[in-house]
Amino acid sequence: MTDDLHAQIMAEAERIIALGEASESQAPYPVSQATIGPWLDAMDYRNDRFIDNEAPPSMAQVWTMPGLGRRRPPEDPLSRMTEFLTEKGYTAVLGTNCEQTYERYLRIGEQLRVTSALDSVAGPKNTAMGEGYFVTSRNTWYVGDEKVATMLFRVLKFIPRDKGETA
Repeated sequence: MTDDLHAQIMAEAERIIALGEASESQAPYPVSQATIGPWLDAMDYRNDRFIDNEAPPSMAQVWTMPGLGRRRPPEDPLSRMTEFLTEKGYTAVLGTNCEQTYERYLRIGEQLRVTSALDSVAGPKNTAMGEGYFVTSRNTWYVGDEKVATMLFRVLKFIPRDKGETA
């Protein structure tokens, strides 16, 4: 890692952070029982509250995930930063943690939108996986203008350590 490369990475991070909530996506479908039911089955979770009118708060991300055949908007800050790091040789990615906050339950028929921003980039960090940068994005979900959920999502974007190399 050179000081110049680190400066380039941090300058790009600062540029993307300055854009604020640079990305916005609309959920392709409204909150629906037809999606809630299979999700509850997959999670093996039972709660009568979610049988008729409301969705589990932890489903907020489900409604706006790109899914098959759709892509994140080109201005998505997490994608922009991870692509930049890939170009600089940080080719591997590992999810590290996710912190979600729920303001209220979602109701059947509501239409969500999500905004995304780059929250922070920290590094370089020398980890057991290899040298890398922790990239944190912030997503905020809305119904109309009402904030209903937020998520900080952090990944490690790194250069894989050689198998014989130690930290």
